[in-house]
Amino acid sequence: MSKRKQSPELLALLAKITRGRAKIVVDHILKHGKVSTEELEDIYGLRDAASAARDVKDCGVPLVSVRGKSKTGRMTAVYSYGDPSLIRSDRVGGRRAFSKAFKAALVERFGSKCAICSTPYGARYLQIDHRVPYQIAGDSPAADRNLEDYMLLCGSCQRAKSWSCEHCDNWREARQPEICKTCYWATPEDYNHIALQDHRRLEIVWLGESEAAEHTGLKHLAQQNRIELPIYAKAALAEHVRRVRERPGEAN
Repeated sequence: MSKRKQSPELLALLAKITRGRAKIVVDHILKHGKVSTEELEDIYGLRDAASAARDVKDCGVPLVSVRGKSKTGRMTAVYSYGDPSLIRSDRVGGRRAFSKAFKAALVERFGSKCAICSTPYGARYLQIDHRVPYQIAGDSPAADRNLEDYMLLCGSCQRAKSWSCEHCDNWREARQPEICKTCYWATPEDYNHIALQDHRRLEIVWLGESEAAEHTGLKHLAQQNRIELPIYAKAALAEHVRRVRERPGEAN
């Protein structure tokens, strides 16, 4: 797909993206019509290809992502330009940078752990995340930022949130911040839906040698019963809850 097939409005916006990994992404799509995370990693050496695509979206460029397979058979995201009517002219220039002091304040307020999976990490491994996606509500001036509007996420949960949000109807159509505020990905401790679906989610990470052994034991039990581990774990939790409700004095 060449530049001649792109709308003048989109080309004008792309011309304002002149540096960094965002420019790599927009130039490749202009030339080839699409780009995969695999290509961004292998051709350009971008270690976090998904974040590079997010940089482009942060500049107001509509990107469509679909799942594909890499040369090695693993799943990869493939990006192309979306509907020009979805261009966000108010996003030109991208996100405002976060200061080290602001991140330190988040660590002080919420702890040095992922807000989704609760796994403890060193602060440098955590990413600052807008509870309501930047593409929906934008950003506040640095001086007016409220700590409660942000959280810290590990890379894995950040990618999971991005994928879920980008495939939510509120993201694609309504773009209502209030809907986002009642979503798991904004307030995992108290939510009504996950990307508008009546789902519930629990992230569990087994840490250290002893907990890893517990996980192995659980996995072996699931295999013995010929049940997938997540299904077996849910059934075990449901059985525990049932017993506690029937005999609350024997919960332990």
